[in-house]
Amino acid sequence: MRMSKLFSKTLREAPSGADSKGYEYLLRAGFINQMGAGLFSLLPLGFRSNTKIETIIREEMDAIGAQEMQMPVVNTADIWKKTGRFYSIDKEMTRFQDRVGRDMVLAMTHEEAVTDAALDELDSYKKLPVLVYQIQTKWRDDPRPRAGLIRVREFTMLDSYSFDKDQEGLDKVYGDHYKAYFRIYGRCGLPVIAVGADSGMMGGKISHEYMYLSPIGEDTIIHCDECGYTANRQVAKFQKEYLPEEPKPLEKVKTPECKTIEELCAFLKIDAKKTAKAVFMVGAFINDKNGQEEDKLIVAIIRGDMDVEESKLQNAVKANSLRPAREEEILAGGMVPGFGSPIGAKEGVVKVIDDSVAKSNNFVAGANEEGYHFLNTNYGRDYDGMVADIASAQEGYLCPKCHKPMHSDKGIEAGNIFQLGTRYSEAMNLAFQDESGLRKPVIMGSYGIGVGRLLACLAEEYHDDKGLKLPITVAPYQVELVSLVKDPEVGEKLYDELTKSGIEVLYDDRKETAGVKFADADLIGIPVRITIGNRSLKEGKAEVKTRDNLDETMMFDLDNLTGEVKDLVAKMTKRVYDKIQDKTWIKNVN
Repeated sequence: MRMSKLFSKTLREAPSGADSKGYEYLLRAGFINQMGAGLFSLLPLGFRSNTKIETIIREEMDAIGAQEMQMPVVNTADIWKKTGRFYSIDKEMTRFQDRVGRDMVLAMTHEEAVTDAALDELDSYKKLPVLVYQIQTKWRDDPRPRAGLIRVREFTMLDSYSFDKDQEGLDKVYGDHYKAYFRIYGRCGLPVIAVGADSGMMGGKISHEYMYLSPIGEDTIIHCDECGYTANRQVAKFQKEYLPEEPKPLEKVKTPECKTIEELCAFLKIDAKKTAKAVFMVGAFINDKNGQEEDKLIVAIIRGDMDVEESKLQNAVKANSLRPAREEEILAGGMVPGFGSPIGAKEGVVKVIDDSVAKSNNFVAGANEEGYHFLNTNYGRDYDGMVADIASAQEGYLCPKCHKPMHSDKGIEAGNIFQLGTRYSEAMNLAFQDESGLRKPVIMGSYGIGVGRLLACLAEEYHDDKGLKLPITVAPYQVELVSLVKDPEVGEKLYDELTKSGIEVLYDDRKETAGVKFADADLIGIPVRITIGNRSLKEGKAEVKTRDNLDETMMFDLDNLTGEVKDLVAKMTKRVYDKIQDKTWIKNVN
């Protein structure tokens, strides 16, 4: 490709709204163009990188026996109603009606669609197992798009779906994906870790996320350096301290102006771990009788020195969504903000008690009266409710396995895998006839990688103060040819020779100064740069540099330039692939 014909331009300044360096450089280098919030066009350079990522994905998916297919972006709402997700997913799902008034949705993911397709294809154990995948457009009306391709509304995604007759088959294909994903990320050059995760709206019991650790990440990863325990904070466990003792009589005391745990502890001269904190939320639940969504007040009780993890709470109560409760809602439930507890709560309030409180005794808790608290409250005697682990793991908390202090890092979710079980097959009546003639629900798995997000993570990982420097396996071109000689035939001849040999070349044939050409080369970050100048031409040489080491200059003979460049490209590719075997580069979850 000649740069004089390239359908994009480089920018000297960072565009407004570029909230990460990788995003800034993808914009400035002409990889992407923004149409609106969370809406981007992939320009030719970005499209080529995306296509290379997709090729790697296809090769690895084909290697584990997957068959590629494609499903509609627009789905009939009927299939989403069967699984309940038409009602349970909030405004992220775009709903509309077609010209005859039929409810339709833009697919956020394709579990329903693939299950619907399987109804006509999988009816016997003889057809199982089956693994299919697609690389397809998705739409999620995210309220907070950010960091370019990291968090968008329309995106391209690999999603694959497995169908098995038993758990053993699901375990095998889940393991195949687990390893294949590491190969995909390794071939792209992105360092990731796998962590235990919340299944969220997908359902199922077991899931893992592949995390790229980055300061701009929205997820918090809790990990133990001692034993390797790693999990998203949404599901991370930790070793809790229980405080069992002989229950004491309930006693009401005056606590003026003590609306926070800090104020209460200072007034009573006690440790926060001896208090029971009330957190009020409102959950959206599906009414079993009419299928409609309704709100219920939730009071979550946790030890005063801990925080509630909302994902754990939502999973415990099986709510579709959570939001903070308003003051009038708390009062309507028979409780008082700042002085609240489950004691005396009205019927219909959902009460969830963290096990740190349920397995301990004699906590100070709100008396549901302005300016008063109870001493010596005890679960089971003074109030009841569901007991669950709803505590948020934090830096320094003890590992649940080896009991050593854990650490936290920020991460970006680059992919995920889910064991769905029979969540969708039972809802949509996807069953097969086994060897004995019995009808059984098909056991399913779901697996996904955001292609554009992977490119965005690579841009975050591979850049310096000059611009991008993507790995050679995913860079839009392998080589950039910069000609500084007056005779255009010199550059054209070399461009033709390199291209005909199979090397991917971006040729800067523009009538620009050397400074402009080098600045753009640094910004776009093609892995190998060949420069032809008047001096080197007289010597029969070409100046060669690699983007990841601009300080080192190599001189290749023009007579053997193509062969030497092909060798250099092969070596750089091998270095990327060698990292896949480097066990210090990736971590497997315990």
